[in-house]
Amino acid sequence: MSTTPAPATLRRWNPPVWLIVTCGCTIALLAFGPRSAMGFFQQPMLDDRGWTSATFGLAIAIQNLAWGMGQPVFGALADRFGAYKPLAAGGIIYALGLYIMGIAETPLWLHIGGGLLVGLGVAAGSFGIILSVFARNVAPESRSFVFGLGTAAGSAGMFLFSPLSAGLIASFGWSHGLVILSVMMLVIPVLAVPLYGSAKDSAAAQAEAGQTVREALGEAFAHRSYVLLISGFFVCGFQVAFIAAHFPKYITDIGIAPVYAVWALALIGLFNIFGSLASGIIGQRYSKTIFLALLYVGRSIAVAAFLLLPQTPTSVIIFAIVMGLLWLSTVAPTNALVAIMFGTRHLGMLGGIVFFSHQIGSFIGVYMGGWLRDAYGSYDVVWWLGVALGLFAAIVHWPIQERPVEREALA
Repeated sequence: MSTTPAPATLRRWNPPVWLIVTCGCTIALLAFGPRSAMGFFQQPMLDDRGWTSATFGLAIAIQNLAWGMGQPVFGALADRFGAYKPLAAGGIIYALGLYIMGIAETPLWLHIGGGLLVGLGVAAGSFGIILSVFARNVAPESRSFVFGLGTAAGSAGMFLFSPLSAGLIASFGWSHGLVILSVMMLVIPVLAVPLYGSAKDSAAAQAEAGQTVREALGEAFAHRSYVLLISGFFVCGFQVAFIAAHFPKYITDIGIAPVYAVWALALIGLFNIFGSLASGIIGQRYSKTIFLALLYVGRSIAVAAFLLLPQTPTSVIIFAIVMGLLWLSTVAPTNALVAIMFGTRHLGMLGGIVFFSHQIGSFIGVYMGGWLRDAYGSYDVVWWLGVALGLFAAIVHWPIQERPVEREALA
């Protein structure tokens, strides 16, 4: 006899908020961990298979694009039917993608496994759905902090999986390392059980206007601040995905020992925990739009300083710490702004659309990084383009209005 709770039983079970937050944070940790450590697999994979940086870069670019395209879809499904099914499916798809990536012998299978399937797996199990569930289960005055907590958990995944992935490669080789990571993703469906509720189960969402999906999309894209938010979040994706995928290779290019790349990405993950928590607290107390603008300016300053000053192991560590504090600090205030503008009824979908813009930026940053590296033997152009885009994002975020959209009262 099956021990799986029946849907009616699940609907009667009201899991405590602490359990929802704990399981959601753990899923974010697992979902964000392996994909943030992809850069460590690049060099040993290329050495073994004889592929180019562009081949690997295209796989990670496809991964980011699939992540972005899938998140609004999985978010809408979670809004409608509950978060459990997308999260559980995401864990299985993620595991399958990592496994195929680990045994891939042709670029096609690398792009299918490490690109398409891993991207879809992350889309179904990352911030968009997790934070929308949090938003429906905590009071509005606590949302920004809990969003920061969920983002910090994803950061912890980067911190933990960077040395873990490097250790797996050293001990078992890159192929078996990916297979081991794939098995770890199968715990996600178990952790997803307390997050089964849909938007309809939320008292806050029930109090909002009963919009259809088409009405919600029409309202959002007619709202200037939402469009600006989408435009600015593109830059976040460009910057962080480029660094995550290509920083280990860049470190090797400038003559610094590869071990510092391991430490750098681990430190980015570690300090991103503090940065994400601080972001949630700051966003709860101060203007989220001004805070976002300052975050993007800070990133541009950090990258420019790293490029212009002497590049040494010490400067790599300092850069990693500074970037870690700024890394995913944009996620909590960005999602909080979407919730403020439109409420929680369609938050998974609308937040997913904003994140799709992020992933288009990720696709361009990762693929352009690999292509330009192969073409010119240097990453410098992409670094400086990231600096310019950071300033653009700061300008775009400044006029965003932090208030609910005006709606006509229902009859």
